[in-house]
Amino acid sequence: MTARAILNAREMAAADGAAIAAGTPGVVLMERAGEAVVDAIRSRHRHCRVAVLCGPGNNGGDGYVVARLLKRRGWNVWVEASAPPVSSDARAMAGRWHGTTFKLGSGPHADLVVDALFGTGLTRPLEGAAVAAAKWAAVAQTVVSIDLPSGIDSDTGRVVGETAFRADLTVTFHRRKIGHVLEPGRSACGDVVLADIGLSEVSTGLVENDPELWQARLPWPEAASHKHRRGRLAVVGGDAYRTGAARLAARAGLRIGAGLVTVLSSPAAAPVYAPALEAVMLSTFDSDAELIQLAASTDAAVIGPAAGVTALTRANLFALTATGAALVVDADALTVFADRPDDLFAVLDKDDVLTPHPGEFERIFPGLMAASPQRIAAAAEAARRAGAVVILKGADTVIASPDGRTAVNLNGSPWLATAGSGDVLAGFVAGLIAQGMESFSAACAAVWIHSDCAARFGPGLIAEDLPGLAPATLSRLFAAASSGRRG
Repeated sequence: MTARAILNAREMAAADGAAIAAGTPGVVLMERAGEAVVDAIRSRHRHCRVAVLCGPGNNGGDGYVVARLLKRRGWNVWVEASAPPVSSDARAMAGRWHGTTFKLGSGPHADLVVDALFGTGLTRPLEGAAVAAAKWAAVAQTVVSIDLPSGIDSDTGRVVGETAFRADLTVTFHRRKIGHVLEPGRSACGDVVLADIGLSEVSTGLVENDPELWQARLPWPEAASHKHRRGRLAVVGGDAYRTGAARLAARAGLRIGAGLVTVLSSPAAAPVYAPALEAVMLSTFDSDAELIQLAASTDAAVIGPAAGVTALTRANLFALTATGAALVVDADALTVFADRPDDLFAVLDKDDVLTPHPGEFERIFPGLMAASPQRIAAAAEAARRAGAVVILKGADTVIASPDGRTAVNLNGSPWLATAGSGDVLAGFVAGLIAQGMESFSAACAAVWIHSDCAARFGPGLIAEDLPGLAPATLSRLFAAASSGRRG
């Protein structure tokens, strides 16, 4: 199987149009959509009072189907319409509804609200009664949105205007849209159910970051493997008072499977590193030439975690580019190029990975985020400019390759909001690359594994926990791979 695409509104409309052109009437698609919503509601809720808020378009048409099917099953349900239906399919479904209809906002109290006002087609702010409905629905009721919470832009995830619905559950069709995966739309959706209504696949370079995307490329040792064949990773360390970040990255690289990991340190910091390292090795350098010599045989190198925003960090990065190792450039090694990012981009290649959080992204790609419609587009353009893979970190982490491939991570965890977690991620990425995994796939895998570790641990997580959590996640992935080979 391949990873699922993420669509924009135009691509979703094309998928609908293709199905209709191939002979599936729009009312049939609408009936399937309504059935999927009803199935999701019935699987989660007992009979209760339900208000279905119907807009004038096809999203409202889906709502009329939901109301009819719930009523048929004995639920106490009514429709609150914001306007008469305007599309022929929506009018047809409204004509099949023979229950009670109120104007939007004038119905009785409901236990459950079905938001079928606008969905993915919304391009303007909610107005009047729809604004009031979004506010009162958020107070006491459970909300189920059809396709996308009304008020969320499907192509950006942003709130259009002053407010939007916040759903406990969103039932969408065929594939997720951008508004489902980017904040604040992602949080506004609540749980997302993806329903198959019989549409054909749409080709797109944007996909969900799911193990299906990269698990076949994960590097597993073979019977004849030894530590050098499993990959050699170097981490450039910070000064004597800032050794923790490099140690976290190094340990993460070791836990993710790199066979030989070495911290490369200044002689002054070595006495601090030495007693804190076990399986991770330590070597010292005092010049560019020595760094090049020590890193010459490495497959991947991490530079930046607590390295210092200094000319030395810049010089060390340039030295590493002479070794042929794939670079994972993080933290201070990004910030140090804030005044001249083109100097960094000039020495990168497609195997290198940049791992900025939004602040670092702004420093090396100034103005790009503000000029882009959303962070997916910003990350994709950044990867093109840099000629390297970019991991734009956040609750909705985006991974972009200079060849146009882009993925959005869906299993992000709030427990990762802790000091040092980014250093661990850099080590995970570099550790996978060191083992021979292609850089975009390694970046996607590392981001997903990183989040999975955090989600399984939960409250109380600190960065030091993360490397030790990786084996359980890797064991599950290995069992899945082994099962697939046997099958």
